[in-house]
Amino acid sequence: MDFDRIIPRDGTDSVKHDGRAEYFGTADVLPLWVADMDFAAPAEVTQALLARAAHPIYGYSRYPAALFEALIDWLRQRHGWAIERDWILLAPGVVPSLHAAVLAFAEAGEGVIVQPPVYFPFFSAVTTSGRRLIENPLRLQDGGYEMDFDHLEQCAKDARLLLLCSPHNPVGRVWTRAELARVLDIAERHDLVVLSDEIHHDLIYPGLKHPVLATLTDDPAADPARVVTALAPSKTFNIPGLGLSALIVPDPARRNALTRAFDLLHAGNYNPFSSVAFAAGYQHGAAWLDALMAYLAQTRDFVSQFARQHLPGIRLIEPEGTYLLWLDCRELCAVRGWDDAALKRFCVEQAKVGMNPGTVFGSGGSGCMRMNIGAPRAVIETALRQLAAALA
Repeated sequence: MDFDRIIPRDGTDSVKHDGRAEYFGTADVLPLWVADMDFAAPAEVTQALLARAAHPIYGYSRYPAALFEALIDWLRQRHGWAIERDWILLAPGVVPSLHAAVLAFAEAGEGVIVQPPVYFPFFSAVTTSGRRLIENPLRLQDGGYEMDFDHLEQCAKDARLLLLCSPHNPVGRVWTRAELARVLDIAERHDLVVLSDEIHHDLIYPGLKHPVLATLTDDPAADPARVVTALAPSKTFNIPGLGLSALIVPDPARRNALTRAFDLLHAGNYNPFSSVAFAAGYQHGAAWLDALMAYLAQTRDFVSQFARQHLPGIRLIEPEGTYLLWLDCRELCAVRGWDDAALKRFCVEQAKVGMNPGTVFGSGGSGCMRMNIGAPRAVIETALRQLAAALA
């Protein structure tokens, strides 16, 4: 668990590292963009992969019982959520699951709600499938983001599906029980299905707890099965390249609808390595995850203090979860007379730090940048000092 160890990734066909030149126009930037971490996965995951690789036949595979047992045990122990084996639908990733949910729960032309600024595949899942995008923008209040529930109520009157990001990427909110209960209440009144993307639900900073949306209803007349939960070990244990996720779908009719959508997409994943890593992470990764979150919390606090002292005009929106930081640079842009293109050029060409421009996350993203702190702290410190030097 040496998170300070720098592991070179150049030459491994890493999108984050080897894809810099294509995305930023130069490879001469510190890559703090794509949402994977520059840390070694838990040793038990690597050992399980090596053991499977030692068998020299890599044929068509089925999902082992240990995979389902590991997920069920993890959700019960870490999240207090008792699920049943039949509720689990495995998928090739959370992004394909967004697309499948849109196809399954909204007809062509019907409305699907997203809450920008939000992870950009939320938009394309709606627009590429011929459904109607309805935006319910988050509001920045007192240094943090919140949902606009009055507007969400209006949006829900003309929608079939809500794509919820919980915890939220990129603004780092861990929604409270009260906030999520209001979401469920609105969904119940307007017969909305909610696809709750909870892929970051294990990446919660010390002192906070992530409420699982599907467990929150106290109304015996409510329909908890209207919530479909998407999750994966990919962010938790830094194995996103292995591409296996799960949907928790208590309602058989909705589970069948999703299965038909995946069949339509011809989207399956029976990779033997994905299955092995999935199970090993949930079986053996708890101590690694606890150490990771303690390390990331120290990095987050370091960035926050550094920004206050050395990055005038840049404000960190304090994250409650994820390893992604939302940097509000609007004051800097106003002082310098920059638009978003100029802000990106400054970061890339002068500071030589590669981050995601806020504009890719939709409404409310202008003047912001997303920084990935899932890297050794020395790398993050170097990036911050380059930003400070360029500002000076």
